[in-house]
Amino acid sequence: MPSILQCIDCGQQYPINQVMYTCDTCNGLLDVIHDFSESKTKINRELFDSRLGTLDPPYNSGVWRYKELIYPDLDNDKTVSRMEGNTNLYPLPRIAQFVGVDTMYLKHEGENPTGSFKDRGMTGGVTQANVLGMQRVACASTGNTSASMASYASRAGMQGIIFLQNKQIALGKLAQGIAFGATCLQINADFDRNLELVREVSERLGIYVLNSVNPFRLEGQKSIIFEVIQQLKWQVPDWIVVPGGNLGNSSAFGKALFELHQLGLIDRMPRLAIIQAQGANPLYKHYQEGFKNFTPVKADTIATAIKIGNPVNLQKAIRTLEWTSGVVEQVTDQQIMDAKAMVDGVGIGCEPASACSVAGTKKLVERGIIKPEDTVVGVLTGHVLKDPEATIGYHADQLDHIVPAYRNQMLQADDNIDQIINLLSDRIPV
Repeated sequence: MPSILQCIDCGQQYPINQVMYTCDTCNGLLDVIHDFSESKTKINRELFDSRLGTLDPPYNSGVWRYKELIYPDLDNDKTVSRMEGNTNLYPLPRIAQFVGVDTMYLKHEGENPTGSFKDRGMTGGVTQANVLGMQRVACASTGNTSASMASYASRAGMQGIIFLQNKQIALGKLAQGIAFGATCLQINADFDRNLELVREVSERLGIYVLNSVNPFRLEGQKSIIFEVIQQLKWQVPDWIVVPGGNLGNSSAFGKALFELHQLGLIDRMPRLAIIQAQGANPLYKHYQEGFKNFTPVKADTIATAIKIGNPVNLQKAIRTLEWTSGVVEQVTDQQIMDAKAMVDGVGIGCEPASACSVAGTKKLVERGIIKPEDTVVGVLTGHVLKDPEATIGYHADQLDHIVPAYRNQMLQADDNIDQIINLLSDRIPV
């Protein structure tokens, strides 16, 4: 049986060759459901291990290497790929010491082609747009989604359309959307309103929406988990920690782990921790109240990639928390930027939102929820150059309400050799 779309609330099913994002019956979110029954014996660790290092498309992609788990019936010629994925999993003793555990890895999704994890989802979403014969695709974005969508749309010969808020957009993200030829609209509205607008406009004009309400986006993002587990030689960590904004990754991670366990590729489920910025914490508040009476928030945080007050994937993220006995935590902008400075300082770097994984792990260790002996994988969602203004502002001590605890202050000198030598002599390597 080919894959289908299925509502997570009422179970209504639809064929995958329809343009739809939510259930016609109850407006619930849709899953892409694959029938693994006939191919279950063929889907094994050896299959995916045999594709490591291949130069042959589509399996040279860190997403399409797992094609049988993402879009098994896809014609390979329809794939729109930039060889995304294949990102590094770094063992980092200094970060482990900072957060208080013996073993911590960071999975750096900023190493994707446009600098964020969105490329994994976008190869799935734009590939489906290609299957459906769409000519125009659109998204609302805080920056990373727009950069990725513009790139993949251009690769596929489609017109990309981006709805952006008119303030607090990091230039490292906005520049890519413009460079890749997308039509960019700056609108006097926040992300949550822009998402409502893009969905309504797209329905009227026959444009395909590529925000994470699109279930094919989340299928691509599942590959982050597949690749982490494979990089750990199919051993399951105790915890996986991820930033939470629109909750697409959180939702995809739960589905990925559920399917891996269902197929016998892992023997147990790790626990998942979703970390939100304190200024953009609707899931955290909902979690604290036992998931009763959800209330959106007006988001405000330096971590612009997760500055979202009404996450579209809320119910799928709650399902992930149930599947993984997961937790939700919040961290302040101060904690985010200090954790970012630590990640930057070990030479791999990240954008502010990514640092929630590290700041959140540290807080959960301090609370006794994550144990010092636990093995933790944190996900870094974006590249350090995604938001250079925040990095420079931190080290120059120019960010409001943030005191840089790990400041790397820029030195100033005249054209004077003795002064330069004196300045450098005061700098002792740590």
